Amino acid sequence: DTGLGEVAGNEGVYGLQRAFKIAGAKYLLMSLWSVPDEATQKLMDAFYANWLDKKMEIPAAFKAAQLAIKADYPSPYYWGGFVLLQ
Repeated sequence: DTGLGEVAGNEGVYGLQRAFKIAGAKYLLMSLWSVPDEATQKLMDAFYANWLDKKMEIPAAFKAAQLAIKADYPSPYYWGGFVLLQ
């Protein structure tokens, strides 16, 4: 659930996103709730294979990874909590 956090002043999610953006990150892949490790690992493996091995653009690689995980885990609980921020 890296996409959540308590917001107090400059802390919380906004602060985390801002820190990564200042550091030069173009994209942030975050989760809105705690997803089981097995499903998270499969999604990340698929994402990186799509991006690095298949040379897909990051948004397309992420979408394809979500669809692949959806085939194994039909419930959105396992794949719908991940968001890609640009």
